[in-house]
Amino acid sequence: MSGKQTYRVCFCFQRRFQMAAVEAPNDVKAIFFKYTAANGFMSVEQLRRFMVEVQKEENATLEDAQALIDGVNPLHELKHLTLFLRRGLNLEGFFKYLFGDANPPLNPKLRVHHDMNAPLSHYFIYTGHNSYLTGNQLSSDCSDVPIINALHRGVRVIELDIWPNSTKDNVEVLHGRTLTTPVKLIRCLRSIKEHAFVASEYPVVITLEDHLTPHLQAKTAEMITKTFGGMLYSPGSECLSEFPSPESLKRRIIISTKPPKEYLQHKDSKIQETTSKKRKDASKQEPWGKEIQSFGTKTNVNKVGCLDIESNEEGEEDFKLDQYEAPEYRRLIAIHAGKGRGGMQDWLRVEPNKVRRLSLSEQELEKAIATYTQDIVRFTQQNLLRVYPKGIRFDSSNYNPLIGWMHGAQMVALNMQGYGSALWLMHGMFRANGGCGYVKKPEYLLKDTDVIYDSLPIRLTLKVTVYMGEGWFYDFNHTYFDNYSPPDFYARVGIAGVPADVVMKKTKTLDDNWIPNWDEVFLFPLTVPELALLRVEVHEHDTSEKDDFAGQTCLPVSELRQGIRAVPLHTRKGERYKSVRLLMRFEYI
Repeated sequence: MSGKQTYRVCFCFQRRFQMAAVEAPNDVKAIFFKYTAANGFMSVEQLRRFMVEVQKEENATLEDAQALIDGVNPLHELKHLTLFLRRGLNLEGFFKYLFGDANPPLNPKLRVHHDMNAPLSHYFIYTGHNSYLTGNQLSSDCSDVPIINALHRGVRVIELDIWPNSTKDNVEVLHGRTLTTPVKLIRCLRSIKEHAFVASEYPVVITLEDHLTPHLQAKTAEMITKTFGGMLYSPGSECLSEFPSPESLKRRIIISTKPPKEYLQHKDSKIQETTSKKRKDASKQEPWGKEIQSFGTKTNVNKVGCLDIESNEEGEEDFKLDQYEAPEYRRLIAIHAGKGRGGMQDWLRVEPNKVRRLSLSEQELEKAIATYTQDIVRFTQQNLLRVYPKGIRFDSSNYNPLIGWMHGAQMVALNMQGYGSALWLMHGMFRANGGCGYVKKPEYLLKDTDVIYDSLPIRLTLKVTVYMGEGWFYDFNHTYFDNYSPPDFYARVGIAGVPADVVMKKTKTLDDNWIPNWDEVFLFPLTVPELALLRVEVHEHDTSEKDDFAGQTCLPVSELRQGIRAVPLHTRKGERYKSVRLLMRFEYI
């Protein structure tokens, strides 16, 4: 892209800006000439050396290098292609390779590479909250579309709240005691069956929040059985003594819920005006999504008596099952959930021959961490811990998922429609392990119980160079960021992880430039690199209003490829832009 761009100011005046051409940064030019022969072309062997020494692709072969050369053709005339391929890469071709789709920051050939034969409790699992909601928690539509979208992204845990319909003869999915419009359970089940394994072959867990009579529990069991058939994993009515592995459960559907209990009458109630104001306040966010809270920050507690809709999600006592349950429904439950009669210490008890799932709200988890850290970690070594957003997040916002992951929680449930920094971290975490939806927990969370994150030594320093960005000119309207001039971009780069590693840094702002060339270096000392996520955001500086969002991504540090890489950016919703990307370099020092 080169030439001039004109912006109209008022009605009578125009401003013209010189458009810069996309040009390789000086560092890239220097590296190219270091590995290039006198004729100005990089041969196959020289490219292989570059891949090994700079890109740290130790197993790169001449065939790999030749494939990259074959995929790059900066010449416009086909008749020159043969000569070009014989000589190798010139600077333009080398830069095109570095900034192209064939050079991503995560290795596309790596795919699933974690050990998938351990029990389910040894993995972080991609988990959704109220997976059927299209928007806020109070008045949005319920639909199977968000479920389908989540499954296509790789989400492996789908939550359904099941209630009787208005005539009490069928089952619907909706957020109870709110004004959300329902969707039929059978529609959700059929969509799960059709789309469960599009993104991953590893098991899908359906967590049911059950508000049914025994008659409707039996009807639900019949629907589940007929819909999934042999896909359904049903070990019987007894609790498992150990969870099976993801590998053994490939292409299986697993039902998880609390043991059936007394039916709770559903009432659609109107929302008080005083509560509505609270919701509106909670929905105010920055244009690119509200920044997640720091560790130790006190969360706002509902002081006006608002209903915490999920506060009794699993009940506080065991019920006489034979009095209230449909036995065919109970037999479908593979992962039993429940809190028991006592307090937190009792909830976190580890039983020698019985594994189960416990659900805690984000508030309950934060309180428990202060006193029961060892118990939480010990519990999650054998059992499953699900964490869900507090009930006053009416706007479908999210909490910091790392608080749960740091303490071994496998099912950290987020609102997949609650776009913002917290959900971007979720996307980043589950880009690991081939995007299969299961990420093996760090070994220390599987062996130790005395987990302390204070005063840890630095184990790794990540050096990040932000060279430049490109693509906004093609993916955005030319007056999207500013009516009167090209955009003023800056980048934010940082780490999400354990408290000692959390940091966010910022480049300079480059005025009036569609192709910002920052060329800045940042160092990130890491104490727990296994849980570190690299955050990258680009914003457009605005002097009169809030800065505009211009792209983001989040990447697991444990799987970052060293070297110079093309980093695609995504929208607030996590969808990849067609053209927008950054050229960055990653080094471990």
